[in-house]
Amino acid sequence: MRNRSAERTLLASVLLSAPGPIVVGLGFFFGRSSTQLADFIRRSGELVAIIVSWLVYNYSHSKSDINITTKDNLERTASICVGIAMCISGAAMVFVALFSPQDERGSVIPGLVIAILGMITNCIFWLRYRLLNRQKSNVILSVQSKLYFAKAVVDTCVSAALAYITILPNSTASRYVDSLGAIIVAVYLIGNGWVTIQNTLKSKQLPED
Repeated sequence: MRNRSAERTLLASVLLSAPGPIVVGLGFFFGRSSTQLADFIRRSGELVAIIVSWLVYNYSHSKSDINITTKDNLERTASICVGIAMCISGAAMVFVALFSPQDERGSVIPGLVIAILGMITNCIFWLRYRLLNRQKSNVILSVQSKLYFAKAVVDTCVSAALAYITILPNSTASRYVDSLGAIIVAVYLIGNGWVTIQNTLKSKQLPED
């Protein structure tokens, strides 16, 4: 049975996430902040995972004659893709934070604005997916809820780091705050990605309710 509300929410996630990498990428071009570059990598990886989830959800729910086992496997595959995307993004961000040059940084305001807007939007989607999953439990909706909660927390960290740099741009500590912000984001993503993968693999072995 198709859940039009869930389909619309997933499509909205794709449409609203699509401009993120472009805007943050432009912000990095002008600001040259490692946190912004890390944020760009993160958003790109998450966009791919969200698109995969949207495609799998639409396919598995548009086929009335689809085998239950096939449907479950597709949804678990999409969930694992989300976890892998978070882990890869986090690993790339650690590399960027450790090896990106910290001199000659420009304005980070564009990145700060998009991070704040992202924090608000992600909180809304997190609550929306959590509600949809409570109404009708689904692997993809559940993992999307976790993903958007992680995205909201990450955007909060990014906003805090970039706000500090904006307020005290010439402070020696701003260099460390910039790198620390990227590392915190990376660790959080890797941890959540790993937990998502493990929980999805474990759920495959559990009997259906």
